[in-house]
Amino acid sequence: MTIGFAAAAANFGRDVEENLRQIGTFVEMARARGVGLLALPEACLGGYLSVLGSGRDGSHDEKPESLPPVMDVDGPEIARIARMAGEMTVVVGLCESDGAERYNSAVAVTGDGVLGVHRKVHQPLGENLHYAAGDGFASFDSPVGRLGLLICYDKAFPESARALALDDAEVIACISAWPASRTATAASLADDRWTHRFNLFDAARALENQVVWVSANQTGTFGSLRFVGHAKVVGPGGEVLATTGVDDGLAVAHLDPQAALETARRAMFHLGDRRPATYGAAIREAVDA
Repeated sequence: MTIGFAAAAANFGRDVEENLRQIGTFVEMARARGVGLLALPEACLGGYLSVLGSGRDGSHDEKPESLPPVMDVDGPEIARIARMAGEMTVVVGLCESDGAERYNSAVAVTGDGVLGVHRKVHQPLGENLHYAAGDGFASFDSPVGRLGLLICYDKAFPESARALALDDAEVIACISAWPASRTATAASLADDRWTHRFNLFDAARALENQVVWVSANQTGTFGSLRFVGHAKVVGPGGEVLATTGVDDGLAVAHLDPQAALETARRAMFHLGDRRPATYGAAIREAVDA
């Protein structure tokens, strides 16, 4: 069955009501193009952190009143997005709390409610000063197939996507607020070295796990950050099927995920051809170190 996959590139700030309006616009744009899965950027509800520190650690110098607003995955904002989504699967990013800790989270919803939640595990540039880390990766069933979620820096670690693929993920949505380099900024975002890394990770994670990869990202600026855009859909062979480049917009690709996975895995099935017994000692040593 052919399904439309879409990734959004746009700027989202602190104004939650405006965020919800933007999300509604993207949902309607996606629906008009026959999309079944729409991924929106990290922190599209309430905005990201403002990086103000100038040291090597790039610390997030945030005052409590300037932090993203805390939301509940069972709260009114997610309920509104679920109503917007209807038959579509929509992935959004928000600052979530369990009552004790804040988390940088991704939530997948349909009109029937919340399908799955992922709390960002890998924390760059002092993000741990304001968020607790998630503690795992798990896929879940969705109308577009077995789905996994990642957030931004998670994709820099092969184990993250591999854990989802080994949990039978067929589609991985990775939502980001991925910035340009702050130490060697290129005149053009398209030429920025962090843009290159963002695109490289997207293609590599899709190819090595032979999954459909849907990558959303912020654009514009927030605090001292300048985001690189480049929302995209990548096929299980690592080919970029659609991209927004540095601009705002929607990258949309239609494909039959089951057929695409079968084609990609017919000659070389990376997950099936693994030799886990040979990796054990190195993995144990790394964990124990």
